[in-house]
Amino acid sequence: MAISPPFPPHPPNPPQPGGAPEGGVLRHAHWWQRTGVRYGALITLLALSGLVILALVREQTGTQGFLVGLGLAVLPVPLLIAAFRWLDRVEPGPWRNLVFAFAWGACAAALIAIVANSFATRWIATATADPSGADTLGATVIAPVVEESAKAAAVLLVFLFRRRDFTGLVDGVVIAGITATGFAFTENILYLGNAFGTDQLTGDGGIASVTAATFFVRVIMSPFAHPLFTVLTGIGFGVAALSGERQRVRRVLLPLSGLLLAMGMHALWNGSSVLGEWGFFAVYGAFMVPAFAVLTWLVVWTRQRELGTVREELPAYAAAGWISPAEPYALGSMRARRLARDHARRHLGKPAAREVARYEAYATSLAFLRHRGRLGRAGADFVVRERELLNELWRRKDIARPALDHAARMTAPPVPVAVPPWAVYGAPGYGQGYGRPAGPGPYPWHPQHPLQAPAPQPLHARPGYSGYVPHPPYPRPQQHEG
Repeated sequence: MAISPPFPPHPPNPPQPGGAPEGGVLRHAHWWQRTGVRYGALITLLALSGLVILALVREQTGTQGFLVGLGLAVLPVPLLIAAFRWLDRVEPGPWRNLVFAFAWGACAAALIAIVANSFATRWIATATADPSGADTLGATVIAPVVEESAKAAAVLLVFLFRRRDFTGLVDGVVIAGITATGFAFTENILYLGNAFGTDQLTGDGGIASVTAATFFVRVIMSPFAHPLFTVLTGIGFGVAALSGERQRVRRVLLPLSGLLLAMGMHALWNGSSVLGEWGFFAVYGAFMVPAFAVLTWLVVWTRQRELGTVREELPAYAAAGWISPAEPYALGSMRARRLARDHARRHLGKPAAREVARYEAYATSLAFLRHRGRLGRAGADFVVRERELLNELWRRKDIARPALDHAARMTAPPVPVAVPPWAVYGAPGYGQGYGRPAGPGPYPWHPQHPLQAPAPQPLHARPGYSGYVPHPPYPRPQQHEG
């Protein structure tokens, strides 16, 4: 069974420009392959889409209607973003991915939807014998396909080009949910602005009946509607991310299945409007609310399972000396993580708290990487990525370890048995005729205590594992400086 060799005494040289391998021939990247060019093109595309969608919405609603719609549509956005960020607290993704997802949904996806839906509705009205049904057909058939495909494009882009940030189901849910939140924000501006214009035409001053009814249905009753649809697509991509690189058929079929489910639920929701008032509430109560509850339970359960993965995978690194014995327990508890950041903030200031937060994120990524390696789903860059994450942890250990050890002591359950004073590690007389505990610490030792749990079975001894076996920390260049 192939095992990677131990770490070299120093980290390898960074990749050379143009993607040349280490020691290979230096090749200059084409101009369109440069990171700056790609970022510039993406920002330009989103900015132009935003300007065009702004002009289109303002043209349809008028300036006053646009401002009213904007003021009302923004209300649920902070709550939805906060909810998705809460789900992503175990392994928080970078903000740039979330900003891109929201901007894509609010600008690019909304522009595609407005243009494609308008064109399709006009084509249906001219091609069919009954033009009166064009709007209904467009809303129930065309709109779900166009809108869900446009939103899914953002998830696909992150999945393809930010693969290291897209490692599981929660990542798919968060990216999809943020994208749909941006899309719903723009769509709500349009609907609320048009409703306000209708009230103005009927002679009602201010925000009257149509605007209030639209606000109640779209913002109060169903702010989660668009996120719910697109989250199904995100789940498909998230499960595909957990699949091995050789399972190509599965990695294609799962996202497509999620997209088809999203389109189907979206069509059911839009079609409920033609069933009358009671039909709408029947679909809302029989399908939307239960689906929202089930998906919420699934994501929260997955979040707790991720914490369990952290507690299970990190002890191997504690046994090798990379982290302290208490850290796997502390990093597997959101309460302990928060206490560690608070402890660092009180004693060393906000920059130290940010370093502890980064340490927690890198340690979580390391646990997930090792878990994928144990299941045979890690990529070819497993060893390189593991080394990078260990480097990041080692750089921050002097700040993070004391905070996490403190948090572990504050949150650990009591020792389940009475331990005499002479059995406390570090106390006078300790160790006379008794075995040393599995890890250091000023706490009583018991084999079942989470802070003193013995190291798990090495991964290379488990069936099917062909990944890297962690070795003790190796010297860093900065240790020899000065």
